[in-house]
This record gives sequence, structure tokens and C-alpha cells, in this order.
Amino acid sequence: MEMAERYGVYRCNVCGNVVRVNLAGKGELVCCGQPMELLRPQAEEQGGEKHLPLVERTPQGIRVRVGSVAHPMEQAHHISWVEVDADGCRCERFLEPGDEPVVEFLLRPEWQPRAVRAYCNVHGLWERRI
Repeated sequence: MEMAERYGVYRCNVCGNVVRVNLAGKGELVCCGQPMELLRPQAEEQGGEKHLPLVERTPQGIRVRVGSVAHPMEQAHHISWVEVDADGCRCERFLEPGDEPVVEFLLRPEWQPRAVRAYCNVHGLWERRI
């Protein structure tokens, strides 16, 4: 039995449930009677997909745009959430179909962003290390 990963993102390939682990235990994550899949973040664009978060500093923190061309935000294909890791503090924002795929995070001046992740309901988890 494998131990879950702290901050790992797991998906059920039957019903589509997605969970993030905050505290890892020794048990296996199971949904719909099957082990959940640990999603490994993708860090390079493939083909025409535009999923990598782009990070821009602002006076109050950072602005994250998903994709160099705005990611679709339709019911069938959208960014569900965006997360930033800044010196161990994790902040996330959830998005809905119809929203713009842009999120602003207010960060203390001493917090240094280390990574930004975005989850696409079709193409999975994407990450940019800063």
C-alpha cells in the first residue's frame, strides 16, 4: 500500500472526483471501489493546448493567467482551480465556466511564490515553477 503524497492531487477515473491531500497518511485513496490516480503536474505545453500558468508580479502579489492564449472556460472544458505556493503558504481560487482564466493572489511582500498549479477538468494538472 502506498502512502498518499502531501499536496498530491488525486482523481477518480470512474466518477471524476478530485481531491488534494493536506495531511498524508498511510492509507490508500479509493473512490468508486478503485484506487485514485495521483496526477503528476505537466510542465510543458503539448500541441495546441494552452494550460501553463503565466505569472506576473503586481504591487500586491501576483496575477496568474492560464495559458498564453486564454484557456476555454466552457462547461465541458474549463480551469477548475488555480493554486499558488508562496513560502509554504498555499492559496487557491476556484473558477466557474464563464469566468476569465485569470486570478490575482494578494501576498505579503516577504512571501516568495515558488510554484503555481492549475487544474483543467479535461487535461488535468499543470504547474509552473517560479
